[in-house]
Amino acid sequence: MASRETRLRALALYKELHRLGREYPDPSYDFHGRMRKLFEKNRTLTDKDEIENALKLGEYIKNETLALYSLRKYRHLKRMYPPGSSSTTDSS
Repeated sequence: MASRETRLRALALYKELHRLGREYPDPSYDFHGRMRKLFEKNRTLTDKDEIENALKLGEYIKNETLALYSLRKYRHLKRMYPPGSSSTTDSS
């Protein structure tokens, strides 16, 4: 049986992933549906090591999603400036 702390960690992770999924760039991917299926599949885990591995996978997915969003923002900012414009100036 999972401890209370583990259950709270899983719920917090689910909420974070749910919030991150709102801005997922590809609507055809069904981020929320896939996330829900993963959590439902792992609902019956009882071994502490298996639970910990599932939580680590969830954290990995969260970090990769955050990296995807950061990259998307960076690419958008890069497109906003014309090519060849530089923030450094020549003083010679």
